[in-house]
Amino acid sequence: MKLLFLLIVGVILYFIARNYKTEKFENIKLNIKENFDGDLMNHEAGLLIALMAKVAKADGSVCELEAQMLKHTFTDISRHFENQEEVREKLKNIYKKEKESFENTVDICDKLYKITKNDYQKRLKIIEYLLNLAFIDKEFSKTELMITEDISNALKIKKEDFQNLINVFKNFYAEQKNSQNISIEKAYEILESNSSDENSTLKKNYRTLVKKHHPDIISGQGASQNIIDEATRKLQEINEAYELIKKERKI
Repeated sequence: MKLLFLLIVGVILYFIARNYKTEKFENIKLNIKENFDGDLMNHEAGLLIALMAKVAKADGSVCELEAQMLKHTFTDISRHFENQEEVREKLKNIYKKEKESFENTVDICDKLYKITKNDYQKRLKIIEYLLNLAFIDKEFSKTELMITEDISNALKIKKEDFQNLINVFKNFYAEQKNSQNISIEKAYEILESNSSDENSTLKKNYRTLVKKHHPDIISGQGASQNIIDEATRKLQEINEAYELIKKERKI
């Protein structure tokens, strides 16, 4: 079975733009698509989504940034299949089902481990991505720690590697918190919006800019690493501006 799922780029952190590799490709090659019509719970794509569901619901709620990341994940993974729309719907259904319970988490990990048994770095990237999802709301709860630690252990990730990844995220957000906040005027400028815009317009502009500067999309267009890095920084700026305006508007 081909192993063609994409470890999606996260939407805030600087290292989202690292060059995630699938087993067969370096970067995304949209001219080559997989034909898979079986049970996606026997495929890396479905198993990744299932684990995402566990992590996203670990703290009891899914914030808007998590929702955006999930949306991009469904789209970016499914576009690697010939039957793209069908796969996307199947992935969404897997997510809806798997977020309801944590009981089968280890079983899902066991399946994923069998597929990636000979690729430790791929499993490590999976954990990095799941931690990205857990940290994306800038909070890392005890339940999120427990579920990601259980997944890490089941995927046979070294404890020091797991802890190192957590430290990277914690340090990043600590530095971000200590950095000087942008002004509200600058925030509107970054979002190409005006203070008089309605909330719906602001949200539409935000989503348009996220899509435009998403490092994963830019990477798929064959951009160089410095352009991808710049897109990542821009995306971080966009998210910071949007969060500031939402806080100011109390939305």
